[in-house]
Amino acid sequence: MSNIKIGVITASDRASAGIYEDISGMAIQETMTAYLTSSFEIEYRCIPDEQETIEATMKELCDEAGCCLVVTTGGTGPAPRDVTPEATENVCEKMMPGFGELMRQVSLQYVPTAILSRQTAGIRGQSLIINLPGKPKSIRECLDAVFPAVPYCIDLIGGPYLVTDESVIKAFRPKAK
Repeated sequence: MSNIKIGVITASDRASAGIYEDISGMAIQETMTAYLTSSFEIEYRCIPDEQETIEATMKELCDEAGCCLVVTTGGTGPAPRDVTPEATENVCEKMMPGFGELMRQVSLQYVPTAILSRQTAGIRGQSLIINLPGKPKSIRECLDAVFPAVPYCIDLIGGPYLVTDESVIKAFRPKAK
């Protein structure tokens, strides 16, 4: 059994109500399986777009479930119920704005509406929380851009050592001096 846990949160009123299937949450899980050769467990939650619920779920996955990485999808746009970045900022001790900057830069190569996306990332204890957009194609594009830095970030905050499948994605770790 693995001691590496990765949290996946889908913030969607409609998916959490069963109105449609959560293909975005599944896309994150499939991407993690493709990227990592380390054995890991997924802690999956599909919840409504309610800031208090999103915050409580992030805290639960980081503090109680012990996830070293929590990846969210949904709630990063400008609509009134898009509150995932606010929830992330409220639960994190440190924000990591470079993640959102790079994800928007990559997404802008595909759609001009990428400037409307407010995804970000932050650190809570020994957990990295990354907010992704809601479309499966965008999820993979964004993760492909930022994931090379994720294992080293988790190293720096005291999390487990993640090993990637280098034929899929190569983690960057500075060479020891």
